[in-house]
Amino acid sequence: MKTVFLQRRALLAAVAAAAAGLSLAGCSSSSHEDPPIVFVHGNGDTAALWQTTAWRFESNGWPSDRLYAIDVPYPTARDDDTVPQAGRTSSAEHMAYLKAEVEKVLQATGASKVVLVGNSRGGYAIRNYVANGGGDKTVSHVVLGGTPNHGVWAIPGFREGSEFAGTGPFLRGLNAPKNAAGDEVTGPVEWMTIRSDGNDKFAQPDGVWIGLPGKPTNVTAAGPELKGARNVVLAGVDHRETSFSPAAFDATYRFITGTAPERTDVAVESSPTLSGKVTGLGLDSTNPASSSFSNNLPLPGAQLQVYATDPATGARNGVALLSQTIGKDGLWGPLKVTSGAPLEFVIAAPGYATTHIYRSGFPRSSSIVHLRAERIADADRNADTIVTLNRPRGYLDPARDQMLLDGARPVGVPAGAGVASAKIKPAGGQRPITAEFNGEKVTGQTWPAAQGHLVFLEITK
Repeated sequence: MKTVFLQRRALLAAVAAAAAGLSLAGCSSSSHEDPPIVFVHGNGDTAALWQTTAWRFESNGWPSDRLYAIDVPYPTARDDDTVPQAGRTSSAEHMAYLKAEVEKVLQATGASKVVLVGNSRGGYAIRNYVANGGGDKTVSHVVLGGTPNHGVWAIPGFREGSEFAGTGPFLRGLNAPKNAAGDEVTGPVEWMTIRSDGNDKFAQPDGVWIGLPGKPTNVTAAGPELKGARNVVLAGVDHRETSFSPAAFDATYRFITGTAPERTDVAVESSPTLSGKVTGLGLDSTNPASSSFSNNLPLPGAQLQVYATDPATGARNGVALLSQTIGKDGLWGPLKVTSGAPLEFVIAAPGYATTHIYRSGFPRSSSIVHLRAERIADADRNADTIVTLNRPRGYLDPARDQMLLDGARPVGVPAGAGVASAKIKPAGGQRPITAEFNGEKVTGQTWPAAQGHLVFLEITK
């Protein structure tokens, strides 16, 4: 796997990066006053979640060739950190991958140090690298968004082999006092944590989100804080929004630079260039009842088509803008598009449903438009159509968010910002279908499940 830069604009830059063993995505003139920033995603996630954060940095003049997002091949933690588990990473493997990627970034940029910004489990790899992998010499600043630094649970004797156990050896080691003041962070690195005031599903006193409703977790909303760090609290944000929201960007930018950003919205480019990677799903051999789990491995041989769509109906506007067979590296593109024009991405691959992903128009270029082929769940095989509203950079909270799916409030979405998607199975033939979320609207078309199609209406916010 290669480090993914966040833009791809010039052949010269790409050649230079390839020589350094990297995939370069930008060649804007670098200011050595702007340190390289390496973004580290969370458990089961991908580099693509950092797309809007990168856009905000670029919109404030940060050179795109000093913004990097890693894509961990197996992004999900083991159930027990000491027991090998197919398709999952240990804490040591996670840290080793980050260490190797940071070394590539330092070599490519000539910088002496990087900034590390992590969400959720990504913060574990960062902390482990700084404490035990030499990162104290290569890292200037660390920002941890929603990292459960004192565990998702801290119940003596309960699943203590997991990375997420506050009473387990992994977190007890990381949280051991580093000096006479009892600081939990390692100097000379500067540290900041960002947490929710109470809306983070993985920092809750009740065990409802870990399958133990009514049982105390011994963790509070302050669980992500670290003694010795600057600890920032954001009102109302959910677990992912601790990293991917405009407020999280504002806090991160101020911490790194010492100044406020000029803007937290995204500056629009006239003709964005898109590219990314096509991935699939791994089969969980340890649990035959579970059909699949996430990985970030390439899906060679997949067929990708990209269409411009009508914003009102989701119907395709003409022929495909791109038709491509995915190679061994999984990469697709580049593709120039019209700024703000909505798109349909269609992935077809053996063993998968034909996956239709509808997106709002892109305001800026990105080389981390990662696309995942999906499978139809056994429980959905008799449906006419299967449509999912998906919000990768945050959760859905009926008490907080204004959202509609096919004209109605999604049914079955629990209160408390605990899920990132909502699925419906409407009857009838092919027709327009719309998802709305806090002012963003995505319209696609229904496609027949009986012919092996799945539809995703993906929210950018």
